[in-house]
Amino acid sequence: MTNLEFRHTEADRLPAEKRAEIFADPGFGNYFTDHMVSIMWTKDAGWHDAEVIPYGPIPMDPASSVLHYGQEIFEGLKAYRTADGAIVTFRPEANARRMNESAVRLALPQLPEELFVEAIRQLVSIDADWVPSGADQSLYLRPFVIADESFLGVRAAERARFLVIASPAGPYFTGGVKPVSIWLSETLARAGHGGTGAAKCGGNYAASLLPQQEAADNGCQQVLFTDSQTEDTIDELGGMNLFLVKRDGTLLTPALNGNILDGITRRSLIQLAKDRGHAVEERAVTVSEWRDGVADGSITEAFACGTAAVITPIRELKTRDFSIDFGDAAPGELTMSLREELTGIQFGLREDRHGWLETIVEAKG
Repeated sequence: MTNLEFRHTEADRLPAEKRAEIFADPGFGNYFTDHMVSIMWTKDAGWHDAEVIPYGPIPMDPASSVLHYGQEIFEGLKAYRTADGAIVTFRPEANARRMNESAVRLALPQLPEELFVEAIRQLVSIDADWVPSGADQSLYLRPFVIADESFLGVRAAERARFLVIASPAGPYFTGGVKPVSIWLSETLARAGHGGTGAAKCGGNYAASLLPQQEAADNGCQQVLFTDSQTEDTIDELGGMNLFLVKRDGTLLTPALNGNILDGITRRSLIQLAKDRGHAVEERAVTVSEWRDGVADGSITEAFACGTAAVITPIRELKTRDFSIDFGDAAPGELTMSLREELTGIQFGLREDRHGWLETIVEAKG
C-alpha cells in the first residue's frame, strides 16, 4: 500500500508564454497547473490506482456521499523556488499527519504519510515549471479526500478518493503584507465543543462564510470567532490562528481546545519564537484581555497566521460596541521579524535549523 507506483498520463501543457502571463499576477487560487494526483480507496482494497493525470473535471455520481453528507477533508501547503533554483516544500509530513487526524474525525481512510509526501513530490516534479520565482510567490498545493461512494444513507462511505491540485499564488490578501482589520463574530460560531473545529474540513469554512460577509460589510478583511460557550474566549479567525504580543516580547496564542485547527504555521512560529528566547503562552486568551492590554500598553502587537497568508499583521479588531486599534503601531516589529525569518527559511534564504524543508528539485548547477 505504501509502495504504490504512480502512472503518469501527460497533459496538453499550457504554453510558457501563457504561464508567464499568469505569473505576472497570479492572485490566489485562480489558475491551476497542468496535472493533478489521484489515488483511489475502497474498504476492501485499500489505497490503489495512484496516478498523475491531466488537471480537469472529475466524474461524480449525483448520489456521491460527499455531496450529501459533507464527508471530506483537505490540506494546504506550498512549494517554493529558492534563490539557487531548487524547489522545496515546507513540512509536508506535518500536513500528512494533520490530514490523518482530520480523517479520523470525519470517518475517512487515513493515507500513509509517505504516500502523501510522495504524491506531493510527484505533482511538483512533473509541474515544476509552474513554481513561480517572483517576490512572495509560491505554488499552493491542495491535497484533499472526498467520499465518493454512491448511496443515500447516513454512514461512513466505503469508497473515497485522494486528490492533489496545485495553483501558482501571490499574496493572499490584495495589496500584499499590510495590517488588516478583523471583525468579531458575536452571534455566529465556527465550531463547538465535540464538533469538527480541530479538523480541516469544508464544513468549518462553510460555517465561517456568513460571518465573513458580515466582516466585509463592516470594512474588515477577516472574522474572529470566540468559544460559543464563553463568548469572550478567542478560538481563531475564519482561516487563520491568532497571536498577541506583549510588551515584554511574550507571545500569547489560544491553546488548542478541540475547536481550533492545529496550524503548521502556528506551530513553526512558536518554535522560532522560542529559539529567540521569547516566552510563548498557549492558554485561554480573551477579547477582554486584548482590549485591556492595548489600553494599558501591555499588549503591543497582534497577527494572524496560516499557510496561505503566512503572517498577516492586525491593526484593528472591530465589534458592534467598540474597537481595539493599534493605529500606526501596526505592523509590529516582532510580527514582521518573525514573518521575515519564516519566509526566509521557506525560500532558502535563512538556515533551516529544524530540517523543515523537503527538496523536490535540486538546485541548478
